Amino acid sequence: MISNRDDYKFFLECDRIALRRKKRNPKLFGDHIWKYQIALRRVEFCLNCLKKYNPLRIVALWRFKTLSSRCGFSIAPNTVGPGLSIAHKGTIIINSNARVGSNCRIQTGVTIGATNGSEAAPDIGDNVFLGDGCKIIGNITVANDVQIGANAVVVKDILEPATTWGGVPARKISNHSSEKNIVRATTIVSRYNNNN
Repeated sequence: MISNRDDYKFFLECDRIALRRKKRNPKLFGDHIWKYQIALRRVEFCLNCLKKYNPLRIVALWRFKTLSSRCGFSIAPNTVGPGLSIAHKGTIIINSNARVGSNCRIQTGVTIGATNGSEAAPDIGDNVFLGDGCKIIGNITVANDVQIGANAVVVKDILEPATTWGGVPARKISNHSSEKNIVRATTIVSRYNNNN
C-alpha cells in the first residue's frame, strides 16, 4: 500500500480519475465520497509513514472517522488498492484483513468480511466491480476483471477472470468482464507519468 509521499500522490490521483472527477480538489460543500477517499489515503499515509505521536496522525484519524460516520462506510485503512471508486453513500464494510486490488468499483451495501470469528478475509483482484448489496465472505479469492452482481453472496473462490457472478450462493452467469463498469485509473495515471 502507501509507503511514501509518491505512493500517496499516486493513490490520490488514481482515486480522482476512478471517481471521474475533472477538478483537482473537491468542492467546499458536498462531494463527501471524494473527501472520504482523500481522508482514507491521508490516514494510510500517516499510519505507514509518520511517527506514532505525530499530531497530523491525530487530525487525519479524526477527519477520517468523521467522514466514515457521515457516509456510512466502515473501510479499514490499507485494505484497498489505488483507483478506488465508491458509487454512493451508504453502508460499505471492509474487514481489516481483506485485500482489494486496484481499480475496484464498490456500490452501496457491500460487505467484504470474515466469518465465524476467523481472521481470514477475502483477497479480491484488480479491476473488480462489486454490485449493490453483494457479500463476499470468508477466506476466498476473487480473480481479476470479475463483476459480482447485486445482492450476490460469494462464499467460494472465483478463480476464472473476466466473468460475471450472481445469486445466492453466487454462481457464474456469463463471460462478461467488469470492463464497462470500472475505470482503469492506474493504467491512465501510469501512462500519463511515463509520457511526462
